[in-house]
Amino acid sequence: MSTPPLSSPSRCPLCGGPNQCAMAAGRPPESCWCMTQPIAPAALAAVPEAQRGQACVCPACGTPSNNDQQPFARPSGPAPI
Repeated sequence: MSTPPLSSPSRCPLCGGPNQCAMAAGRPPESCWCMTQPIAPAALAAVPEAQRGQACVCPACGTPSNNDQQPFARPSGPAPI
């Protein structure tokens, strides 16, 4: 999988599609899809080092599949962006 260039915090660093990030859209973090859904650990691990903390993955890339053993345990505190 090639890494798309990061053009905006509203784009997924894995697929380049819209990430539906509430914070990137100027909305409260608690309204973001990722605050109520588990995030696949493999998706977080696949984000290139240079793009970590710059943009969120999209629901399609971040949603755990049946092959994922455990969802990402979100730490308490503010969202990353």
